[in-house]
Amino acid sequence: MKNPGFAYPQKELANFCQRWKVAEVALFGAVLRDDFRPDNYVEVLVTVAAGAHWSHFDLINMQNELELIFDHKVELVERGALDKSLNSSRRELILSNTKVIYPA
Repeated sequence: MKNPGFAYPQKELANFCQRWKVAEVALFGAVLRDDFRPDNYVEVLVTVAAGAHWSHFDLINMQNELELIFDHKVELVERGALDKSLNSSRRELILSNTKVIYPA
């Protein structure tokens, strides 16, 4: 990751992933750049494990928990929804600029 100043508790993230059946977490956007500021959102791409189906309200709860873990506001994107998105430009932009922080 280009931004060495962004830190997070890895054990808490691992516990979050196990609890929510998240197979992979990747960061994208400003957090990966040198110009990341404390008021920027941390943009997070999560891939849920096969068979895990979460409601919109569950995703909001996941986002809230990630905000506590990262100590920043979070924009959460779920990989399955991104893959189905009609906005191919956004999908390509996100997928071309990610850093996996919790591997499958």
